[in-house]
Amino acid sequence: MSSQPLQPASWRVCVAPMIDVTDRHCRYFHRLLHPRARLYTEMLSTGAVLHGNAARHLAFDEAEHPVALQLGGSEPGDLVRAARIGAEAGYDEINLNCGCPSDRVQRGAFGACLMASPSLVADCVRAMQDAVSVPVTVKHRLGLDYEDSYAFVRDFVGTLHEAGCRVFIVHARNAVLKGLSPKDNREIPPLRYDRAAQLKRDFPDSVFVLNGGIATVEQSRCYLETFDGVMLGRAAWHDPAVLTRLWLALEPDAREIDGDAVVTAMAAYAARRVAEGTPMRLVLRSMLDWSLGRPGARRWRQRLSDAQSLAANDPGLLLAAWEELKAASRAQEQ
Repeated sequence: MSSQPLQPASWRVCVAPMIDVTDRHCRYFHRLLHPRARLYTEMLSTGAVLHGNAARHLAFDEAEHPVALQLGGSEPGDLVRAARIGAEAGYDEINLNCGCPSDRVQRGAFGACLMASPSLVADCVRAMQDAVSVPVTVKHRLGLDYEDSYAFVRDFVGTLHEAGCRVFIVHARNAVLKGLSPKDNREIPPLRYDRAAQLKRDFPDSVFVLNGGIATVEQSRCYLETFDGVMLGRAAWHDPAVLTRLWLALEPDAREIDGDAVVTAMAAYAARRVAEGTPMRLVLRSMLDWSLGRPGARRWRQRLSDAQSLAANDPGLLLAAWEELKAASRAQEQ
C-alpha cells in the first residue's frame, strides 16, 4: 500500500481531469489562481503512457504540485507500469478513471464501465498500490445507466476499500453508457448528493471528494461541511477566477492574488513553451474567460483568440491585452 499518510486537507479544492482542457498549460495557469488546489491531468490511457510519447504526455511544471496523474485502463499489469512511470515522473497521486462514459473509452474496456467489475478494479488498485508510494485513488460515478440502487455504489466502494483504497472522488451522477454523449452525461442524469454523502457516512475513515455541478463559493462551503473536498470541472474552465474566489474564501491565511503577477508569470511561461515549439494559442486558451464579467472582457477574449496575432507566438500579446483590460476597468471607474 502507499506509504505516505493521507492528508485529507490536500483534497479540499480540486480541479477535475478534463479531456482537451486540463493540459499542462491550463494547470500552470490554475496554480497561479489557487496556490493549493489539487490539479489533475487529462485522462491518459495506459497505451498512451506505455507506447506513446510519454515524455510529452507526462511533462509538467514543478509549480503545479500537488498534481495527480489520471490513468485510463483495466489491465493490472499495464496500470502498474504506467503508475510507476507517473510516480517516477514526480506526480503526487495516481488516479484511476472509473467514471468516463464515452464510447471510445468503453471500447477500451475502461472508464465508467469498470464499475460493473469491482473485483477487477480492486485488483488494479491493489497492484498499483504495491507498485508506488504515492496515493492511488479512484474517480467514479454513483451508478450505471438507470440503476437506482444505493447498494450498487456502496458495494463498489466497499470492494475498493477492502483493497486498501482510501480516496474516492465521486461524480454524484450515474453514467449512462448508451444513448447519451459525454456532455449529456454531465448534465442529464440527476445529481444525488445525498447518496454521495451516505458513502462518507458508511466509510468514515476514507477521503471523499464531491464532483458534479459545483460552480460557486457558496456551494463549496456547503458541501465541505459533509465532504473532505470539492472538485470543480467546467466551472474552472468557463470562469477561472472562481478558483481565486475559493482561495480567498476557504483559506484563512489566503492573500489576494495579484493580477499583474499572474500575467507576468504566464507571459514568462509562454515564452518558455514557445521556445520549445508550443504554439501560443495552446498556452493562452485557458485564459480566455479569466476576464469574465469585467469591463473589456470581450476585447480581451478577442485579442487572445485572434489567429493572426497568435501566429506570431509573441508573449507580448498577453501583456498588451492585460494593459487594455486594466485600462477598460479604470475608464469605467472614472
